[in-house]
Amino acid sequence: MVIDIDRVLGPIPGDDVASVDEQGLVAELDRLRIDLACVVHSHALFYDPTSRQPRTVSDRLVQVPVLVPGPLGTGGTAARLVRLCPAEHRFALTGPHGLALAGDLSDQGTAVLLGWNSATFEEIHRLATRCPRLRLILIDTGYRSLRELADLMDAHTGISVDTATLNGHQSVEWLVRRYGAHRVWFGTGAPASDDAGPRFQLDHLDLPDADVALIAGGNARALLGPGRDGR
Repeated sequence: MVIDIDRVLGPIPGDDVASVDEQGLVAELDRLRIDLACVVHSHALFYDPTSRQPRTVSDRLVQVPVLVPGPLGTGGTAARLVRLCPAEHRFALTGPHGLALAGDLSDQGTAVLLGWNSATFEEIHRLATRCPRLRLILIDTGYRSLRELADLMDAHTGISVDTATLNGHQSVEWLVRRYGAHRVWFGTGAPASDDAGPRFQLDHLDLPDADVALIAGGNARALLGPGRDGR
């Protein structure tokens, strides 16, 4: 089973995309043989996450809330996967409110998607140090970030990474062999980034089948729990 943990649903500023609505997004999933997608709504990502967001209807889509800490924020959530966007929504990731939210998410076993360009290396390191049980999945890392990424993953076992922009030669394989397939997740970042490339890469990884299965969807299914895998 293939689960994309990093996808956006809804209109994108400055571009016409097929995933502007659920029907279009599901058609894209069918085209690329992706069974399920964890989706952030573009209204929450690019505009105001504190406003009421459209709810997904399709059982092929799992809604991922964008959270903002503090009294002017969104409040908490019972979701198993959320996204934090400190740079985009102008809050301090490791300020008092940010650390309080991270502690709550850690306590309830919620995993956090965090964009590589949404926080500094020092902020990510500080957050993972203060909240060692928090499950952080770094997205949009890119092949040029591999040395910094290794520095963080060596220091913090709770940090994982998605495959969306890990397109350097054998980058995914290297990460799996060093850290284990349980710390690498299939994601595309679409439509802001290409989805066909990561999907093609998934089919051609030079790894044991069991490792590929974990990356493709096994890790996500374990996180989302029974009844949340589209089957």
